[in-house]
Amino acid sequence: MQDRSSIEKSLNALFDAERTVRRLHDELADKPEGTLLDVLTDAIAAALKEGDEDESALRLVRIAALLGELQGPRVVDAMIDVLSSEHPEARRAAGEQLEELSFERFKEVALGVERALRRLPVGSPALPELPYILAEVPEPGVTKVIGQFLKHGDADAVAAAIEALVQIGDPASARLIESLVDDTRTVELEEDGSDATTEVTIGELAEEALEMLEAVGEDEGEGNGGNGRAS
Repeated sequence: MQDRSSIEKSLNALFDAERTVRRLHDELADKPEGTLLDVLTDAIAAALKEGDEDESALRLVRIAALLGELQGPRVVDAMIDVLSSEHPEARRAAGEQLEELSFERFKEVALGVERALRRLPVGSPALPELPYILAEVPEPGVTKVIGQFLKHGDADAVAAAIEALVQIGDPASARLIESLVDDTRTVELEEDGSDATTEVTIGELAEEALEMLEAVGEDEGEGNGGNGRAS
């Protein structure tokens, strides 16, 4: 019974802490946007330098949630800065907020992604994340934005863009990938259902993508042909 009582006490303390978090979040979200964004931007820089990984991730996750209450170019840049963190939890939180914003204000996010391609260094964790986030957004301009990653110096970003284009499944995007078939840069890809990785070249990944997109095009052609005959 003593264990049960202790658990119940801790659970109630957790509920109290969650109520406090929600209250403070709402209070901060009601502050003037410009000032709040200034503070959050500084907090991101500090969190990225924080030596305690758990503390860094905790701060970035909470910052990402607050950024989701705001809008504008600086907000997109700040979300992408959180996405550049080494912490998976923080990247996941920023990615969810960025994807949600993309559904509502795609052009704003697209411009922020283009800025990120120019300002982020090779090796930034954000670069391979962004194509997958964009691929979830049903906007006609998505393929064009993802296509810009194919020209980047970051091999992981290029690989992510290839996979994102295959995920979208537009056969027309094959023309964006064709020039990469001779690219000998290598990347490590996770194998489905395991922690193992496989090393492949960008060229090999491009060839596989072209085959898959060609198959999609053939399936669509057969489907259109069938509809034509039925009519």
